[in-house]
Amino acid sequence: MQMKPAQPVQSPDTRATMTLQEPENPGQNTGSNLPAPELLKDIATRPPMALSDFESLADANNPTLKQANAIVRKSQEQARQAGLYPNPSIGYQGEQIRGGSYGGGEQGGFVQQTIVLGGKLGLRRNLYEQQKRSDLIGVTEQTYRVHNDVQQAFYDALTAQAMVQLHQRLLGVALDAVETVHQLSNVGQADAPDILQTEVEAEQAKVEYVTAQRQYLQTFRALAALAGKGDLPATSLHGELEKTPDLNADEMVNSIAADSPTVKRAQQEAEVAQARLKDARRESVPDLQLRAGEQYNGEQVSENPTKAAGAQSFATAGINIPLWNRNQGNVGAAKAEIERARQDVTREQLSLRQQAAPLAQSYLAARFEVDRYKTQLIPRAARAYELYLKKYQNMAQAYPQVLVSQRTLFQLQISYLMALHDVWRSAIALQNYTLTGGLDHPTSSGSSSTMINLPNNSGNE
Repeated sequence: MQMKPAQPVQSPDTRATMTLQEPENPGQNTGSNLPAPELLKDIATRPPMALSDFESLADANNPTLKQANAIVRKSQEQARQAGLYPNPSIGYQGEQIRGGSYGGGEQGGFVQQTIVLGGKLGLRRNLYEQQKRSDLIGVTEQTYRVHNDVQQAFYDALTAQAMVQLHQRLLGVALDAVETVHQLSNVGQADAPDILQTEVEAEQAKVEYVTAQRQYLQTFRALAALAGKGDLPATSLHGELEKTPDLNADEMVNSIAADSPTVKRAQQEAEVAQARLKDARRESVPDLQLRAGEQYNGEQVSENPTKAAGAQSFATAGINIPLWNRNQGNVGAAKAEIERARQDVTREQLSLRQQAAPLAQSYLAARFEVDRYKTQLIPRAARAYELYLKKYQNMAQAYPQVLVSQRTLFQLQISYLMALHDVWRSAIALQNYTLTGGLDHPTSSGSSSTMINLPNNSGNE
């Protein structure tokens, strides 16, 4: 079967056939003769769309890609916040305050600042920067997910469009057969069973034609949703269904296990775990607390004349001693997280091989089917139908055998289209690292916390 490139879906010739009748009983009519509904008649007036059109729409409108980029911006802002220096404090201080004739006491103000030591701010910032790198890989990963689903949906719809065209031709053949059998009945070469049987085939062809149109509309709606334009009017599609990709399936499996964004993200998560361990180890380094101020001392230092001590300064400095709590529990947890992250890389690689290997075999099997249908089965069936039809027209063959050969031919053509569809689905999945979920919520490497290094804390997270 040599298929032409997909064209705008045209309305089949659903012309009215001759009035249903039995030559032996002219007054007997069975059923009615209604044309098949034309559900796609408006599509031909709109320009066809190609796969690249839907990918461009998805890149601009699919909400998950915008979410993935928002996650990157979130990690970037978290990194900025984590590295900010703690704010200074100011306050009032008073001691031994007395009134009356005694006077005295000390009153004044102070400034206090925490000096973060050990490079902890840089390590905290680096943790979120590593998470940002993971989230950037997540954008690439989500892009593959969206493109995979859009491409799969496009070829689902392209196959459905080809099915409409195939059932359109089948309907035309069936309607021609009805006219032929009526003409033969007029000269006494066909009887009532022949007429009724051909009309049954025509009505069945109408049902299948309408079903094919509904299937096309369904697949187009799914494609439009993935492209982020759920209200996009249905159009015809431009694509080459028979021009299937030629892949080395075994190499694709190895490439997926080595180069998938999922694997790269798992490897980056191991880097995040390493950054968390460095941060946990350094958190035991104490910060330096500095405090200085100026105050007035009202204590009298002489009685005649009366004189107060007056202005004086003070300063303090101190650190916590990491005696009991050296953050050892968090350090141990960070080490365990590194081991978990490293094993997750291996797990992802094995999982991808588990998914890709069956796809590779499905791709090869479908390619073999396509070749056999195209070069062996359909040519034979087409020739058999042609010969049976010629014999019938020469009144040397019963019509039921023509129907059987016709059904066989069209069923093989349907199977050919489905085999092409299977080739495309398997190939697209392999080319996109088996990633699916074009409308699934993308995940973040870190948390969504907005409580990082708050302005009113002492400098710790």
